[in-house]
Amino acid sequence: MLTARRASVRVVSEDINDPVTLSSLVASSTTVSEVRPAIMVVAFEGWNDAGDAASDAIRLLRQASGAKKIIGISDDDFYDYQFSRPQVRRGAGGKKIIKWPTTHMYRAELEDSPVDLVLLRGVEPTYRWKAFIAEILTRAEEENVQGVMALGALLADVPHSRPIQASVTSGDKHIRAALDVQDATYEGPTGILGVLAQVSEASGLPTLSIWAAVPHYVAQAPSPKAQLALLHRVEEFFPLTIDLAELSEDALAWERGVNEVATADADVAAYVRQLEQAQDETSLPEATGEAIAKEFERYLKRRNRPVFGEDPSISGPASAANESDSPNASGSPEVPESPDDPEDPERTAGS
Repeated sequence: MLTARRASVRVVSEDINDPVTLSSLVASSTTVSEVRPAIMVVAFEGWNDAGDAASDAIRLLRQASGAKKIIGISDDDFYDYQFSRPQVRRGAGGKKIIKWPTTHMYRAELEDSPVDLVLLRGVEPTYRWKAFIAEILTRAEEENVQGVMALGALLADVPHSRPIQASVTSGDKHIRAALDVQDATYEGPTGILGVLAQVSEASGLPTLSIWAAVPHYVAQAPSPKAQLALLHRVEEFFPLTIDLAELSEDALAWERGVNEVATADADVAAYVRQLEQAQDETSLPEATGEAIAKEFERYLKRRNRPVFGEDPSISGPASAANESDSPNASGSPEVPESPDDPEDPERTAGS
């Protein structure tokens, strides 16, 4: 049994010697406004969210940063409740409450950062996607959002026993050149996340898409190892260090649990070995001096950063990133039968 637990987050002051990040690009090009500029990090439950990895990453960011809800997107106009069914929950005193699928926006003020953090988390809508995106971007403009990170997770033919792949892409050649990320070359069916990323870019907002590849044979939620990979990527492009010690423990426990199940079945064990061999052969050319230097630079950037919300009497470096750079994976996430309520601060799920 895995339980969502609270983390903490640090704001990192960027200087001229730091690597270029999305936040530094936004801070250098922001126009004057009464509202501080912000970067919006987005995830939607459903087709874009294998293993709930992306929406759980937003949940942890909200808890860690203390982000407060600022708006909710109207529900009835966008959801088919026979497809995205409401949930019956028990509130204070055991009173039953109906929780409707919806989308909420949160904001955290980061005093030591040039930009604030806006979070958007919800359930992929059924209807009127264009109007839904237009409403989100209108609300984002009111919050002076100057950049977007779209988090997603997909099912792929990858082994659970290797570092989860989390690719970073952008459709903007200037952003790719500045941040050294890949081109967004995917063609085919897309979800609301892909539409939001494309419309954001067309609107002139610097936009990154970050996707984690979840092993298709362990697609059920939670997927803490994929969640960890996404959050490490967020740290690379935002001046934050997130305390991920407990999530890292959950990821190790998840991997051990899958190992036990896989080794108990000879066919599954053979299939996992086949996936491991294929990934190892593909990843081998990446073990170059440049790749090793990038990984070391990522480690140095994370090392000894103060954590926002952490007990100041406790010292010590934050845990270093473990995930390696990797190409895009392919797959089609399944739509969950019954989406979780975005407002629940914590969720317990069986693994």
